[in-house]
Amino acid sequence: MSDAKPLLVFDLDGTLAETAGDLFGTLNYILRREGVAPLPLDQARFLLGAGARALIQKGYAAQKVELSPEKLQQLFGDFLAHYEAHIADESHLFPGVVAALDRFEAAGWAFSVCTNKVEAPARKLLAALGVADRFRAIVGQDTFAIPKPDPRVLERTIQRSGCEVSRAIMVGDSRTDIDTARSLGIPVVAVDFGYTDIPVRDLNPDRTISHFDELWDAVAAIAP
Repeated sequence: MSDAKPLLVFDLDGTLAETAGDLFGTLNYILRREGVAPLPLDQARFLLGAGARALIQKGYAAQKVELSPEKLQQLFGDFLAHYEAHIADESHLFPGVVAALDRFEAAGWAFSVCTNKVEAPARKLLAALGVADRFRAIVGQDTFAIPKPDPRVLERTIQRSGCEVSRAIMVGDSRTDIDTARSLGIPVVAVDFGYTDIPVRDLNPDRTISHFDELWDAVAAIAP
């Protein structure tokens, strides 16, 4: 059963939290262990955002090393184990996140997370950052075995949150988030400080923000 609360659905990596250091640190740990040259951190923002499997694939491809599906599956498990052990060594919420959540919550909004991260480390990260209990639902790529940009995962996130699609807004940092929201027919706000190889303004979200202090006005302009 749904209630009347409007809902903000957030992406996680590159949207709510700066996680590049820990994600890329884990990737380079895997690459070094496998005898593949590590990648410089300045490449992280262009490679992140599609989940751990995709990150491993991109890491190998960047170094022009072949990777079989069987090896990828093995490395995926190793990646998750190492990453969860270092979930928030460097990761932190972006400036203004907590204040924005406080303001929207006081105005009657609910919150959820829809990420291409696996659900367990997503929950662990949000708990480590002190905000896990702020979200009605935390949905990862494995929760329904559906990753973004398939709009069904966003729809099911909203349903699990007990809210209505017609009263939801997506907040993300990439084409994946924008395409997911568009496919479901809901508005989308993009942050311009996340993980994308294309400037998000060029992808025509409904609004673009450069700081979470700007989220209130952006949402007010597009809220259904």
